Amino acid sequence: MTTISPPLTEASTGSTPARVDRPFRGIAMILASTVFLGTSDVTAKYLSHTLPAVEIAWLRFLVFALIMVPAMIPGSPLFALRTGFLNLQIMRGATLLGSSLFFISGLHYLPIAEASATGFVSPIFVTALSIVFLSEKVGVRRWIATAVGLLGVLVILRPGSGAFHPAAFFPIVSALSWAATLIMTRMMSGSERAITTMTYSSIVGLLILSLVVPFVWVAPSWSAVLLGILIGLTSTAGQWIVVLAFRYADASVLAPFQYIQLLWVSTFGFLLFSEVPDIWTVSGAAFIIASGLYTAHRERVRRSAMRTVAAEPSPNA
Repeated sequence: MTTISPPLTEASTGSTPARVDRPFRGIAMILASTVFLGTSDVTAKYLSHTLPAVEIAWLRFLVFALIMVPAMIPGSPLFALRTGFLNLQIMRGATLLGSSLFFISGLHYLPIAEASATGFVSPIFVTALSIVFLSEKVGVRRWIATAVGLLGVLVILRPGSGAFHPAAFFPIVSALSWAATLIMTRMMSGSERAITTMTYSSIVGLLILSLVVPFVWVAPSWSAVLLGILIGLTSTAGQWIVVLAFRYADASVLAPFQYIQLLWVSTFGFLLFSEVPDIWTVSGAAFIIASGLYTAHRERVRRSAMRTVAAEPSPNA
């Protein structure tokens, strides 16, 4: 799953350039990232017809880990394995792997537009999980937005109808795994560098998949290997561009533009697989997007209120 979400901040490390308010640059980066992430998803769907999902994910994480090798070498200027959250980093790497693996599994059976639209419900799960793990308070309006997003999922999946496919649960589980990934990212926010988190994610994902992939291995063609490398390169590049984008604009500004990814995957799906999203997918996606946009709006209002309170002088001053 390659949904765009706010990355781990590096403010406390002093190793990252200061935040600069350049929203148009941030938006341009988010739009660029959707091309990379959409390409990764479409390529994974193409490979899913000849290779098992585990093997595709293994190729992706192998490339991901190779890219992060400079951050694994002691003495390297990029060395990033020092962490005060080892257990959390391992769990985060496992949930990130689960998100990717379940999403790729769903692509084998579902139209890519349907799988991608369903996968965008992760903010709904983040809302629920943030109450339990981050002790956040969620107001009535955000719960209503959550209900609207769930309605969109039901519109797309149509459980009980002849159009329902059990594999539709794969992108939902993928979205839940991604939400758990984001919650753990927030738990480490301000304490861990993004490069540290990405490095551990690549290591954990590759190690787990390397234990499993021999049991499902299918000898890939050279073209399949090249496509696997493409998946690893585009997904890693897309996620890293997202990290850079959030240095220039707030999440609430960038969130609306992440849904452009649905346009790309729908276009690629039509050109490569002759898939045309039906009215149910389009309508459900509209509900999910509306829910996500309103959730982003409420997050912006909440953060603005928190900044205002923080800026007010103490009555005892």
